[in-house]
Amino acid sequence: MTRFTRLAAAVAGVLAIAGAASAEDPIKIALVHGVSGSSFEAFSKQSETGFKMGIEYATGGSNTIKGHPVELIYKDTQFKPDVARAVLAEAYGDDDVLLAVGATSSGVTKGMLPIAEEYEKILIVEPAVADSLTGPDSNRYVFKTSRNSSMDMQAQALALKPDANLYVATIAEDYAFGHDGIDAFKAALKGSGATVVTEEYVPQGTADFTAATERMFNALKDKDGRKVILVYIAGGGDAPGKIKAMDPDRYGIEISMGGHILPVLPTYKRFPGMEGAVYYYYESYQNPINDWLVKEHMARFGTPPDFFTAGGMAAALAVVKAIETADSLETEDLIKAMEGMTWDTPKGPMTFRPEDHQALQSMVHFKIRVDDNVDWAIPELVRIIGPEEMDIPIGRHNN
Repeated sequence: MTRFTRLAAAVAGVLAIAGAASAEDPIKIALVHGVSGSSFEAFSKQSETGFKMGIEYATGGSNTIKGHPVELIYKDTQFKPDVARAVLAEAYGDDDVLLAVGATSSGVTKGMLPIAEEYEKILIVEPAVADSLTGPDSNRYVFKTSRNSSMDMQAQALALKPDANLYVATIAEDYAFGHDGIDAFKAALKGSGATVVTEEYVPQGTADFTAATERMFNALKDKDGRKVILVYIAGGGDAPGKIKAMDPDRYGIEISMGGHILPVLPTYKRFPGMEGAVYYYYESYQNPINDWLVKEHMARFGTPPDFFTAGGMAAALAVVKAIETADSLETEDLIKAMEGMTWDTPKGPMTFRPEDHQALQSMVHFKIRVDDNVDWAIPELVRIIGPEEMDIPIGRHNN
């Protein structure tokens, strides 16, 4: 063996050892959610449970991707934008995570978007909803697996079967989620002939809806046609129950709202026959991923998976497919793999729209059925609303 061949062999050996070592380096993923300080904690916990189950499913239980073990790092935003920005920066910088997933509140998440751009690392938005999270203030490092307000409201509008005979008053919370949702609902009604007669916005945490409800009653009661109050409130306070207690029936006014998480669905028993739209209900989808999720969640927790659980799983499945198909773990290669990527989830296929990185996806049109043997009201499937039925505005154009 010549000196050159000995040197080449030695270099090859070093490279092989280095390659083996790097293959064993963990892929670090930060889950950045609020787990203290808000009633939305339940949403965060569901999302994180779903994410862990999604990694398990997608890796066949090995918890490894391309030979790299997956390491999850948990960060609590405390539902405060300044804390969220700090812990995301800590995850990208000190913890050197490959990417991050979060957060729960749309208002909090909006403050995190520039941190992803500053560190040039991917942020997958899940489960926050607001359209603005993929809007002009977003950036090319942000991808969104959660549905957005336009999907909520276009599906809700389709469920209401709008025409010139429909008059709607809306009530929502006074922050990004509420305003984006109502804006999207009004956009969805355009051309249908339906009329939004008034919009009410209340502070987050509101418990007294009396004044707002009276204003909505006054705006609707003298209309000739179908009269509906649309409730778009994610937090507590039981707005629909308190509105119903003020007897909208005396004016022929209906209440409509989207679906909710399972702990809230017992309150829907007060609204038999109500139709609306929801992101996910565990009985609505028949596919291998959802079948596994339902079976395993029942076995482990004694309850069906909720819709933020399905969302967390969808985010994990996106992460695994992106890493498996990207040429490397470099951010630019991941972005290239993810733009336009379609992957399977518990609610069927989703696709990251290249223009703004919003995941296009289906929604569920339901009708509430009450069964005395079931603790909650059942959002019985009317039909699956496909993404092609919804004209979701493009929030941001990539350069």
